[in-house]
Amino acid sequence: MLRKMGEAVARVARKVNETVESGSDTLDLAECKLASFPIGIYKVLRNVADQIHLITLANNELKSLTSKFMTTFCQLRDVPVEKLAAMPALRSINLRFNPLNAEVRVIAPPLIKFDMLMSPEGARAPPP
Repeated sequence: MLRKMGEAVARVARKVNETVESGSDTLDLAECKLASFPIGIYKVLRNVADQIHLITLANNELKSLTSKFMTTFCQLRDVPVEKLAAMPALRSINLRFNPLNAEVRVIAPPLIKFDMLMSPEGARAPPP
């Protein structure tokens, strides 16, 4: 079991390092067996977080994402609304101050059965 955990940690580290080194706008953490979003990732990505527009977290074991996730990755544009709508336990998602594309703003409300908090189009986060 420890070996598998070690392999999962190494996989996450490798994917995060690839994103940082390549300057990619995508962070792919699919199939990493994540139960939560690792705190160490915030530190590693601190210089490139504002450039990340797409984060893939498919096929993990996530139970929640903290507010730190949403404030760190405030440049997310595409939200998989259909996948969120298929999550029966999801009660709320806060996407305020993300430059969400118009399609998400139009498609989301009729599909979802949870609270999806969004800022008005073009709104900017207050300075820290």
